[in-house]
Amino acid sequence: MKQIFEVFIFILIGVSLLWFGYTLFFTVGGPAWGSFGWPKRRRKPRAESMPGDPQTCPVCSAKLDDGELVSSVAFPSMNGGKDRFMHIRGCLYCIGGDRDRVCPVCGLLLKGDEILICRLYERPGRRSHVHVLGCTSCKGPRKRHY
Repeated sequence: MKQIFEVFIFILIGVSLLWFGYTLFFTVGGPAWGSFGWPKRRRKPRAESMPGDPQTCPVCSAKLDDGELVSSVAFPSMNGGKDRFMHIRGCLYCIGGDRDRVCPVCGLLLKGDEILICRLYERPGRRSHVHVLGCTSCKGPRKRHY
């Protein structure tokens, strides 16, 4: 009788440890802990821009109306991937001289012939993403110091 009681106690301890371990590491929505035991960071849902929303010029930060475009040139991919280089001149407001043309990386005012050097990431099913690397002054050919 004593052995049956001990086996019953061990079964209760094992079930309670399994339950405690499961509730410690898993929640209703999936694992509560990320890799290396760090808690997962809860991100706020971002407001995705939808097709038809007004665009913003990356050079002068002007909100563009329907039909107004940013002057840009996208080059073919060199490695066959989904990212490629892109040059952006600006919109009709900053190219026309109505607004200051400012590099979003270094903050310098751009001259009429300077451009922004960007990377264009094409994402299937969603809008393409443009990452500005800099202007021709801050991202252009480096000067050699002899």
